Amino acid sequence: MEKPVTLPAIQRRGRWSLAFGLLLLWIGVAHAAGMPLNGAWQEVAPGDTPQSVMDAYRAGHLRSFDPSMLQRFPRNELGNWVVIAAQPPWNNEDRVLTVYPAPMGAISVFYGDQVRRLAMNDFSAHGHGHGRLAWRVPAGLPASTPILLRVEPTQTVSAPIRFHILPWDTYLQRDTQWLVFASTCFAVMLAMVMMALFFSLMLRDITYAWYAGYVVCYALIQGIQTGFVFHPLRWQWLVDSSTLVGAVAVALSVAFASLFMMRFCDLRRHAPLLQVPVVAMAVGMIQLVLMRCSGIPLLISMAQALLNPLLMIGALLLLVAGVIAALRGSRQAWFFLAGWTPLLLLTALTSAQVNGALPHADWLNDLSLAGGAFEAAVLSLGLADRALQLRQDRDVVQVLADHDSLTRLLNRRAWTERASAMLAGSQAPSLAVLFLDLDHFKQLNDRHGHNTGDRALVAVATTLSAELRPGDLFGRHGGEEFVAMLDGIDAQEAMQVATRLCRRVHRLEIPVRDEEQLLSVSIGVAMRQHGDTLESLIERADQAMYRAKLHGRNRVCLDEFTSRAARERGEKRLRVVETRREEV
Repeated sequence: MEKPVTLPAIQRRGRWSLAFGLLLLWIGVAHAAGMPLNGAWQEVAPGDTPQSVMDAYRAGHLRSFDPSMLQRFPRNELGNWVVIAAQPPWNNEDRVLTVYPAPMGAISVFYGDQVRRLAMNDFSAHGHGHGRLAWRVPAGLPASTPILLRVEPTQTVSAPIRFHILPWDTYLQRDTQWLVFASTCFAVMLAMVMMALFFSLMLRDITYAWYAGYVVCYALIQGIQTGFVFHPLRWQWLVDSSTLVGAVAVALSVAFASLFMMRFCDLRRHAPLLQVPVVAMAVGMIQLVLMRCSGIPLLISMAQALLNPLLMIGALLLLVAGVIAALRGSRQAWFFLAGWTPLLLLTALTSAQVNGALPHADWLNDLSLAGGAFEAAVLSLGLADRALQLRQDRDVVQVLADHDSLTRLLNRRAWTERASAMLAGSQAPSLAVLFLDLDHFKQLNDRHGHNTGDRALVAVATTLSAELRPGDLFGRHGGEEFVAMLDGIDAQEAMQVATRLCRRVHRLEIPVRDEEQLLSVSIGVAMRQHGDTLESLIERADQAMYRAKLHGRNRVCLDEFTSRAARERGEKRLRVVETRREEV
């Protein structure tokens, strides 16, 4: 039966929708076009000079493109020339040329006789953009003058880029907005990693460690792709190894995601046939990492060739496994799908964009960063739900282990543990132990059957539990024997309670042989004395119970030690009274 959708649930969904809408609106504003631009490009040929390229541009020999849309330049050993020209009306105020998203390679800017090299992994003194390359146009360069760029060749697949010329104040505002946005996304992912590691250590569950590894790898991938690890983090040690580290992080992220998903969604239970392929995917990705780091050219080229096909296969495999596990009853699989599916869709859109599709969607890179933070938060909620469910399951198991399956009372082991704790922690001046044994219970079983005997035990246990105080410790000692510990009660009160229990059992009117002989109980009472242990208390209460049976059953007897001590105290009080009378 489906649960009704409540008003608070609708409000929560509305808040999430509003937050997501505001995010898309912010991304749209942050990536809005600046000054209107025209662009042209051509591949670098041997013998080219900046002057010859500009002459070809003015002659109209270069291929035109729209700089405000994503443009993918062909991979060329020498790179590509790009000319960016602002359209009228021209504004000669302080302005900045930006290239977004930041390419993995460098871009050289030619103006006059000078050349400025722009790269995210350049830590020289001149300013950098965050998440993009930025070049502050010299004050003496008129806005109508075309800007000549050279997109340097890279070893990786060249991603599409777009160009903007923005006023300095506008650029600073957008750069700050992006820095806050990216820092927030990475902070969310880092917080989720810390939470997962805490749960992993606390619960000793490696599932949380696999999740932490996956989020760390994804954050590292996004940090390299956006340039966040270079600016503002300034991780200079990544300058020469960013390509290798990025490839390793991609492979390890799939390996960690596979291992995490296998345990998180409980594939062994809900999708056993897919467990082996998921593990094989994780092992295969680890092998790719080893091949990529081997330093052997043949193995490195094989790893590079296999990485993207295995990524697509792995993503679809995890998606299918998650859907099957969710449909077969895995609660955590729904959390996995809620976090994994949007990120998988964004990855597919980004891959299509690299191949020339979606030239207007230059916000996909930022949305992928936000998607990583969203996935980390959703999966963390799933992990918290899993921890809560594990705790509930453990509590249920603990209850089953501590309670008798028939009467639902504490079993002998659990009662002994709690009674020992009560005995050690009791601050009351007196404490009593009652040992109860049903009379003629074997005859009841033999005459009416064990089912009737079981029903009688349940009825007696329910009645006696209701008769005792909530703080009294009551359990089944074994068979037809019960035991209770009453704290803060003296001998006279304990005898009164035990007598009341005898009467309550007899009033149940459970026949043993016939209507004339009813089920009853014999009770022994032992009061705590100096130096008593739980074993000695139970032993004395047990002996008192046997004396009650010897004296006719259906009665209460106080243990001899307590009775003798009570008689001695009574005799002593009597002697004191007589002495006082004589003195008077």
